[in-house]
Order: sequence, then C-alpha cells, then structure tokens
Amino acid sequence: MTVLVGGFAQHDEISDDGCEACLSKYALRFKRMSGLMRLNGGQGSLLVRALFQQAAGRNARLISSSQKNRDAATIDVSKKAAAKPAEPAAKAAASGKNWVSYGFDTKNEADDKNAMHASFFFSVTLCLVFGTFYWAYLPDTQLQDWSQREAYLELRRREAAGLEPISKDYIDPSLMVLPSDEELGDSEIVI
Repeated sequence: MTVLVGGFAQHDEISDDGCEACLSKYALRFKRMSGLMRLNGGQGSLLVRALFQQAAGRNARLISSSQKNRDAATIDVSKKAAAKPAEPAAKAAASGKNWVSYGFDTKNEADDKNAMHASFFFSVTLCLVFGTFYWAYLPDTQLQDWSQREAYLELRRREAAGLEPISKDYIDPSLMVLPSDEELGDSEIVI
C-alpha cells in the first residue's frame, strides 16, 4: 500500500521496485548502520554485519573484488604425470596396502577381521545380551523374597492372635546381663 506523505510516496514495507521513498529508507538505515560500524573501530564484525543485513530487510553477502589468479597457485601437470598416481592407488587397494588393522592381527587382513568379529560376537552377544538375560532370571540366592514372605505370614499370624507385631520382650530379660548404675558411672546413655 502506498501513501503520499509530505510529497513523498511512503510504503508499508520497503520494496525493490526502485521508488525514491524506498531508496531513501535504505539510505537512512545505511547511515545508521555505518555509524555502528564506525563505533566498532572500522572493522566490520559479524554482529554488525548481521544487524545491517537484518535492517536492510534482505540477506546480503560481501563480495571480494580481488583477482582470482593472484589468490591461488597453479601447477601445470601433463596428462601422463596426472595418470600415474592412480595406478599405485589401485594396486594398493587390491593388495591391501591401505588396510588398517583392528588390532587383533597385524599380518593378515582376513585373520584380523575374523578375530574382531568373533571377539565382538562373544563379548557383546553372548556375554552382555545372554548374560543380562540369565542374571535377570536367576533364582533368589539371598532368600530375600522368602524372608519377606515369612515376615508377612508372621505379622498376619500375630494380628490374628491379637498380639503386638513385635513383642517388647523379644529377648527374655532374665537372659540379658546389664551393667549396674555404679558400673555405668557418668557415661552417657543414648537410647
């Protein structure tokens, strides 16, 4: 939408159609951003560049205008010289020269792969997978389940008989030998 303000055409958004109002908005934004760049010491940091790109309303890339022939060195290679390096690479791949050992056998590639596969099969599949399955389904060797069941049965029996869950005379007091007050003296008794 275009509105006439003070003799200039004003748009809701900055457009690329080349109207003078849009160009003046670009110039105003550019002046503000160039002031930020000067505050930064003349060096265009990434943050300031990103702010400038966002303020301009579009993504822009800064382009180097240097000549490309100065930037890179070239080497003139003949066709015969370029074809020779491919032959040793093909021979090395066929003969296994570029083979990197897994650490099981440094002389023979097939033995190295077989030893690696066998060791990982036994360690991962047999030990970890089947070992975990076996450990999870082991019988109760500590008898923890049995002792808990027995405790519940004993509690039910004592409740049905009208007794306390645990008797205060769990041990017969006549069997216990306690020190007298004189023997204890001033020692602290923690209950």
